[in-house]
Amino acid sequence: MVRELLVIACGQALPGAVLHEAGTALAALAACRRQAPDLVILDLVLPDGDGLDLLKEIFAVAPAAKVIALSSHIDEFTLHRALSSRVHGILDKNEQPIKVLREAISAVLEGRQYVSSMVRQLRASVRADPAAFDKILSAREQEVLRLVGDGLSNELIARHLAISASTAKHHRLNLMAKLDLHSTPQLIRYAMEKGFTRIARGPFKARP
Repeated sequence: MVRELLVIACGQALPGAVLHEAGTALAALAACRRQAPDLVILDLVLPDGDGLDLLKEIFAVAPAAKVIALSSHIDEFTLHRALSSRVHGILDKNEQPIKVLREAISAVLEGRQYVSSMVRQLRASVRADPAAFDKILSAREQEVLRLVGDGLSNELIARHLAISASTAKHHRLNLMAKLDLHSTPQLIRYAMEKGFTRIARGPFKARP
């Protein structure tokens, strides 16, 4: 239903445009291969994976595409990943009428970045917080925190990152010290609150 409404809104914002819709990451990537779109409206939570994990594949097959990321929940980690990626716009689906989508489409097609008001408020809050994770954790520690949040043991984290179990344990202890947390359950709770992990999240994997 939401996808159909988005198609209608895009048709109103871009009269005469050729529109295509897809319900999964794999279907979206296949459509991008066929059509080389000028604009992609990308939901960040897809049935078969994480929308931001799909970005690299989209730009590989449609390098000129503009991408507007869309989510019903923009948390701190999602915002950090989106701003660090090549997305041209970020919208929270819950915040405003459909006219916001039209404003975002116009902005990105004109070469400007568009960040909706709720997302701007979150970005300002994170920037003002001296304890924000991106200020105190390294990229590797953020990666480990995401895996800890998924419930992985030190051994499984080590296997996933091609490091030793003792190094994985060291990262876990550093995370606790930097975040002033004192147990793995507290780390998992922090990872969930900040958006490092989500229930039933799965990585996107393109078919060969």
